[in-house]
Amino acid sequence: MYPLISIENLTKRFDQKTVLDNISYTLHEGEILGVIGRSGAGKTVLLHLMRGIDEPPTSGRIVYHISACSSCEHIGPPSMADKVCPQCGEPLKRMDVDLWAPENEAMKRRIMRYNSIMFQRSFGLYGDDRVIDNVLRALEERNYPSSQLVSRAIDLIDDVNLSHRMMHIARDLSGGEKQRVVLARQLAREPICLFADEPTGTLDPKTASMVHEMLDLATKEKNMTLVVSSHFPAILQDIVQKAIYLENGKIAVEGDPKTVIDAFMLGFSDEEEFEQPELGNIIVEAHDLLKQYVSVDRGLIKAVNKVTFTIQSREIFGIIGTSGAGKTTLSRMIAGELEPTSGKLYVTIGDDKVDMAQPGFDNRGRATQYIALLHQEYDLFPHRTILDNLTDSIGIDLPKELAKRKVLITLKMAGFSDEKGKEILGRYPDTLSEGEKHRVALAQVLIREPLIVVLDEPTGTMDPITKVDVKHSILHAREEMEETFIVVSHDMEFVRDVCDRAALMRFGKIVKIGPTAEVLDEISEEERQRMAEE
Repeated sequence: MYPLISIENLTKRFDQKTVLDNISYTLHEGEILGVIGRSGAGKTVLLHLMRGIDEPPTSGRIVYHISACSSCEHIGPPSMADKVCPQCGEPLKRMDVDLWAPENEAMKRRIMRYNSIMFQRSFGLYGDDRVIDNVLRALEERNYPSSQLVSRAIDLIDDVNLSHRMMHIARDLSGGEKQRVVLARQLAREPICLFADEPTGTLDPKTASMVHEMLDLATKEKNMTLVVSSHFPAILQDIVQKAIYLENGKIAVEGDPKTVIDAFMLGFSDEEEFEQPELGNIIVEAHDLLKQYVSVDRGLIKAVNKVTFTIQSREIFGIIGTSGAGKTTLSRMIAGELEPTSGKLYVTIGDDKVDMAQPGFDNRGRATQYIALLHQEYDLFPHRTILDNLTDSIGIDLPKELAKRKVLITLKMAGFSDEKGKEILGRYPDTLSEGEKHRVALAQVLIREPLIVVLDEPTGTMDPITKVDVKHSILHAREEMEETFIVVSHDMEFVRDVCDRAALMRFGKIVKIGPTAEVLDEISEEERQRMAEE
């Protein structure tokens, strides 16, 4: 096998924080390399440097071993050296290019045109265009012969099993379908190397497996090299030939996928024990609660249809169901963001039951200042330190020392140790793992001293280790602050692990309420499948 990319003593620092620490690796032509590590380990920074985007490394080199045409802009893998250029017919010459050397800027731009990258969330599609138009645009950008454009586009769409969606508008596709269109667009570039950064992190396991298979097939059929990063072991198990495990910016382990996965999972434990607290009085109470809308297309919609339930203080209460079941609408009424159409909804503040159906500062407004809603897509200010992110969230002017002390207390309540809390105060969000960022976002909520915290899809598409971090942060906060949590989720495993009771919703109604295990037994197989795919 020919070496394609040599990484030599690569180091990258941001504001005194070392993100990559003296990394060396040789990537061979046709190789599928997996880069695994927890969020914040340096995976994305490594892929960006190998791709040639963002800022240059602090030290070290990335050397591309390529075949290049001196008569046109074509670049091929090293195995094509001394062969005929497919574009102009001239011979291809072997070259070694230091990608980030200033004198190689022109060659760097050429190499980047023959590399491609796929991101986890940024699909990079023309949303208003049809699938085939998206692929045609990619071919046109590549100066593909106009006489062969349509035929080649159809072939690429067929390669990713989307012939039945060819005329669909891109924005109307599912996440898995969009990612497959992205793959077709990238294959249109005929890259020598494809970098896939968490390419299936937001997809359900079945769809993710399908995308993995297509990446594997494309690599073999197109003589393409693939570098894929992830904090999910599944993609390493599915397609990767070799893998590296990044930890704190260093290569901790290198080898076959099983060896690397075993190292990644080593020490992973969910054995921390929490005491079951004694639940308090009723803090949320609903009777025949109704929320309806009028839609031009669908007429009268009863998003929440006369539900009755209670929640006790210090309880962790789950609201589960498929998309459209009404769980988000119900949680937003509890949080005071939506006003009920009819029925009763009370939240207990002190000794008083506040009527959430009545607007005004002395009614719903009195309760909402004690209710916090943490969305799945939480926002931390990327250019502010953790200390600034949290002190800005207090909303009142406190002396600096008192504010810092309050932050440290709250970080501990969110599950950070005293030492770790102090260590991250001056750091920026992007230097934290996904689980750590979620705990900071929870601390951002807890620092306001709410009585009720509503968590909207708190785990999203997190890896198993990060889910445990989130679970522990919730249980720590309940133990330390006697919080009441309402968890809105379609993640049945997480709900089972963390919730005392749950309510299952269908078509706006609560069809089952009680101990979590009993409610989960009520879920149909069809609902389980839908929730797994959402």
